Amino acid sequence: MVVLGLIVLGTLLAAAGAWALTAERRATRLQALLEAERQSASEKLAAADRGGETLKDTFAALSADALARNNQRFLDLAREKLGEFQRTATNELDGRQKAISELVQPLKESLGKVDSKLQEVDRERATSHARLTEQLRSLTAAQTALQSETGRLARALRSPNIRGQWGELQLRRVLEAAGMLEGSHFELKESVNGDNGRLTPDVIVRLPGGKNVVVDAKVPLNAFLDAHDCEEDAARDAKLKDHARQVKDHIVRLSNKTYWAHFQPAPDIVVMFVPGEALLSAALQHDNALLEFSMKRGVMLASPLTLIALLRAITYGWQQEKIAQNAMEISELGRNLYERIAKLAEHFENVGRSLAKSVTAYNSAVGTLESRVLVTARRLKDKGISATEELPDIETIDHTPRALGVPELAGLFEDADEAAQDSGTADLKVRPTAQYVGRPDL
Repeated sequence: MVVLGLIVLGTLLAAAGAWALTAERRATRLQALLEAERQSASEKLAAADRGGETLKDTFAALSADALARNNQRFLDLAREKLGEFQRTATNELDGRQKAISELVQPLKESLGKVDSKLQEVDRERATSHARLTEQLRSLTAAQTALQSETGRLARALRSPNIRGQWGELQLRRVLEAAGMLEGSHFELKESVNGDNGRLTPDVIVRLPGGKNVVVDAKVPLNAFLDAHDCEEDAARDAKLKDHARQVKDHIVRLSNKTYWAHFQPAPDIVVMFVPGEALLSAALQHDNALLEFSMKRGVMLASPLTLIALLRAITYGWQQEKIAQNAMEISELGRNLYERIAKLAEHFENVGRSLAKSVTAYNSAVGTLESRVLVTARRLKDKGISATEELPDIETIDHTPRALGVPELAGLFEDADEAAQDSGTADLKVRPTAQYVGRPDL
């Protein structure tokens, strides 16, 4: 936009200059015409002089007068034309200047905004630079403090006791991250008598089914720490090879303890926990056969990530065992409920059988009452005995108790019958009696 405005401004200025040059050329031509007229008048005057001395004065006067008038007329005409040209040029120049101003004004405003924005950006840049300087200063101080703390930690880890405590702390964090609980899923520092004295592994992980897995968190660190203190690559590589050799020697010592033989039942393996991914990767990088060697010796190398995966799998096994245990408890509760429902159905069957017998006895009593008692009583009334009330007609009961016809309970009677036969009480049947089985009207 700025470049376009400058191009337009240059074009307008060039046009104005061209117009002014044209006006100047016109004025020059008029001046030349005036000079030509003067020259012609001079020539005429000279001719008059040659024509005669007598006419010299007259022609001189006439020539001078005519020349004066012509000169005045040309001058006036030139002034008039020049004034018109000047006014026209002034008007056109003013219009063009106004147009140029209108074109340049947005550009000027845009340039003003850009300048203001650049000033604002410059202020923000200065502020950001100050903040960045402060942050770099803080970062430098933090890095210095971190280097100091790292140095102290490295010196502390050279102590076997501190190194052991650090490994045990890392192992405990991994166990808790895997969702295990002390006392339920693992035990710390459980000791047994071994062939060469007391054996005290760092952690005993309980497996579902009563089995155990021994986890040891002791690992050599001296060579690894020395490698990080080396500035030359060759020296560093030599120290890392020493670190791999120390790890291999520790695998041999750990395998010779045969923890699995003293914490039965347990698989023939012990987990060697390396409390840092870099520690294990450095050893494996400088001894490609280290992993295969450890598995042959019954030692499984585990970093925090791999150990968490292993412990997660064990935790999943505990969850599945809990689910299986709950399923067994639910099955036992279901069996007890089933037996109780069967017993309740047996009681209902006995109640129905008793009700059926009562109805039968009632109907027999009604039949005897009608055929033997009420007949004689009605004859007495026919003989003239006065009575205030009539003897009622007693009807028999045609309905019998409804049997348990629910399909889900049908098997209960069979199971109860089988249970009764197995227990020697086969005479106590709980099947519905034939006289009221399948009576849907009750």
